[in-house]
Amino acid sequence: MTPTRPLPSRIVGVLRRPRATFQVLAGSPCSAGVLVVAFLAAASASALVLETEVGALALLDQLERTVSAVERPMDDAQYAVLRDMSEQGTAYGVVTALIGGPLLAVGLSAVFVGVLRAPADRGVTYRQVLAVVSHAAVILALRQVIAAPLVYARETMASPLTLGTFVTVLDEASPLARFAGMLDLFILWWLVVLAIGMSVLYRRPTGRFALVFTGAYIGGAALVAVALALTGGAL
Repeated sequence: MTPTRPLPSRIVGVLRRPRATFQVLAGSPCSAGVLVVAFLAAASASALVLETEVGALALLDQLERTVSAVERPMDDAQYAVLRDMSEQGTAYGVVTALIGGPLLAVGLSAVFVGVLRAPADRGVTYRQVLAVVSHAAVILALRQVIAAPLVYARETMASPLTLGTFVTVLDEASPLARFAGMLDLFILWWLVVLAIGMSVLYRRPTGRFALVFTGAYIGGAALVAVALALTGGAL
């Protein structure tokens, strides 16, 4: 069995040398430590912002937009419920970090094992896949840490790390601008790193995994952008 690297070394390795890091993890898989660190980092970053007045107002605006897109008009009782929810910033940060961290890693690993398993891949275990997916989650946690102060500065929960943030020449209401606003650069990075990890475990070309993962994400964003354009901005 390959000796396990210290947790800080593995975290840095995912960001700087993911292939070499995943090769070590394939021989000595471990997940718990990195999942805890990533969860605490993401939850803390979100909670610190959402517990401020600016963060609470930004969360309230997001919740109101989400409900209004599904059910209109919204009455005073519904608004009061959303206002109470927006005042629970720590709970919201913890829940979203839990869903986007440990729960996502466990579920996504099960999907990968079920979909990618073939007779020739019987040596790839769920534990190995979970180790790769868990360490890739470092990128999602880093995304939250970087986004938190930007959310506070911009006073909105809309992701400040999308392609749309850097493409300002487009009309915000245009389908192309909506599409760009859905392409989160950190999620694209995360998908490429996942592709590297799966290629290490399953010994298949990285490009094939990257094309499937990023293609599904970009295609989904395009469909949502078209749907928003057809419905006037409300799904």
